[in-house]
Amino acid sequence: MRPPRFWSDPQARVFPWLLSPLSALVAACAVKRQKKAGWKAPVPVLCCGNLTTGGTGKTTVVLDLVARLKKRKIAVHALTRGYGGRIKTATQVDLARHSARDVGDEALLLAQQCPTWVGGDRAASAQAAVEAGAACLIMDDGFQNPGLHKDVSLLVVDGVVGLGNGHVLPSGPLRETPACAFVRASVVLLIGPDKTGFLAQYADLLPDVMRADLQTASEARVLKGARCIAFAGLGRPSKFFDGLRQAGVNPVECLAFPDHYFYKDGDMNHLATLARQADAQLVTTPKDTVRFPPAFRKQLRTVGVGLVWQNEATPEALLDQLLSQRPA
Repeated sequence: MRPPRFWSDPQARVFPWLLSPLSALVAACAVKRQKKAGWKAPVPVLCCGNLTTGGTGKTTVVLDLVARLKKRKIAVHALTRGYGGRIKTATQVDLARHSARDVGDEALLLAQQCPTWVGGDRAASAQAAVEAGAACLIMDDGFQNPGLHKDVSLLVVDGVVGLGNGHVLPSGPLRETPACAFVRASVVLLIGPDKTGFLAQYADLLPDVMRADLQTASEARVLKGARCIAFAGLGRPSKFFDGLRQAGVNPVECLAFPDHYFYKDGDMNHLATLARQADAQLVTTPKDTVRFPPAFRKQLRTVGVGLVWQNEATPEALLDQLLSQRPA
């Protein structure tokens, strides 16, 4: 499902007002939920979360921080709910056995880089990871889940869309009020240009702020001048399409699908037909690629994104803070 348009319109009045009683209830439940004490793991726990529904780039951030921890020789494990997957109990992702329908697309991407656990009970996943040798845990999402104590919480905000209309579900895209979220956050990471005035609007509430930008991976270079059809099922597919154009790739057509969309046989036939008729290469994201059967992946060119920090010292300082939370 795609979010309603009024979620991204700060000037919207009618629908947010009509839905305000439900939003007040959601906000109150979020506050009550946070009063529960979570299990405190014997290893440092970093949570990369967000305030809004949909994608803000959390998994890209997690992958970046995982790489930095691995460079420090830290045995890092990732925890994720496994959104869209069938497995609901604490399970380590097995790339040879699990598909996106089992564990979700994000879990497969994370498992390519470090041991990854899925499951709705974050404490159970954390306990299993620690027993398996984890010396540090990174949560992909789960900021609103109180089951596991977080030593450091990083809130990711997409600079292009900010916090939408600023209202809590269902009046807007927020999972809780900004005031409640920012007081629990260690730091906010703003990705991309601040096109909505987020920093000025919430200046009095914000903790420390870090800045970064998304950069299309080098795989895009070989596509310059080639005929391409780009498609993506993300929270904001336009990020992928814009990134390709900035890298010098100009698709002849761009197709947007819902976030975490599981492509059906009809979709694959349609994509293959479009590519054949246009004599073009199908181009998509790593998150989309893992949702296809291996046979169809051969028809795809995958182009990922990486994170470029405006101050390279800030993520390292964040990890220093994280690792200082527990004795060596």
